[in-house]
Amino acid sequence: MDWNKTKTILIVVFSILNVFLYSLYLDRYNDAQSLQVMGETSIEELLRLEDISYGELPVFPDESYYVSAEIAEFPEEKLKKFTDQKFTFIDEAHLISMLEVPYPLKDVKSEEQFTQFLASHVLNGKEYVLWNRDEEKRQATFFQKVEDYPIFFNKNAMLIIHWDEDENIISYEQSMFGEFINFNKKKDILLPIEAINTLYSKDYLRKGSTVMDISLGYSTHIQLTKTQVFAPTWHVRVKLEDEEVENYFVNATDGKVIEFKEELEEPEIDENVEDLEIDDQGDI
Repeated sequence: MDWNKTKTILIVVFSILNVFLYSLYLDRYNDAQSLQVMGETSIEELLRLEDISYGELPVFPDESYYVSAEIAEFPEEKLKKFTDQKFTFIDEAHLISMLEVPYPLKDVKSEEQFTQFLASHVLNGKEYVLWNRDEEKRQATFFQKVEDYPIFFNKNAMLIIHWDEDENIISYEQSMFGEFINFNKKKDILLPIEAINTLYSKDYLRKGSTVMDISLGYSTHIQLTKTQVFAPTWHVRVKLEDEEVENYFVNATDGKVIEFKEELEEPEIDENVEDLEIDDQGDI
């Protein structure tokens, strides 16, 4: 056998095989890319056929952290500066404040009016963001923020302000978490269009509806006695054909639709719990 000739043949054969395999790889890669584009186009087309519209989608990072925090208690020394308030503690982590001098609101529709009140009358008030105003109940609900992102419907991260018939703030209820810590490594999150598609594929979006806006926040993922872990969550506001507005929430990492009980319950106060007043020395 001519070994040199055989070696040459083997080299040629393996070279041809490598070219073939690379060509096959390119074909499959291009096919996959085409399918991806077709999939993206089909999402938009399906929404169009169902007359489901949306405007320009926001740009967010494609990765985010889970975060964790402990439920905070209200330290007496930090509450003593609010000398015009009478505090009742439902427990160590939930308080009710009654204002001895009502705080006038010039316009309950003005978010700035509430922002000013939070800054001057509420401990860590700048950490809360407005969720909604209910003029019939005369109350406004705020959610605590992780950086600029609200924690949706967590009873331990909430502030509810009440006003009277003359539009004067008379009381509020408050709870909060302490320092937030990034939990584990960054995770890939769904794109806004993927969150919309999740709602569509699970029959949450009705024919003729309009996606008004979509924003990022957090929702409770793991709940222990004191510590909780929060997952990045898309909030999607949708207007139906009858002008009713609905809120949907999608876990931004696993695509699960989250359903909250949006009707907030009034806090229950034990009849045996007395009102607690904090004097200038911080004593109760």
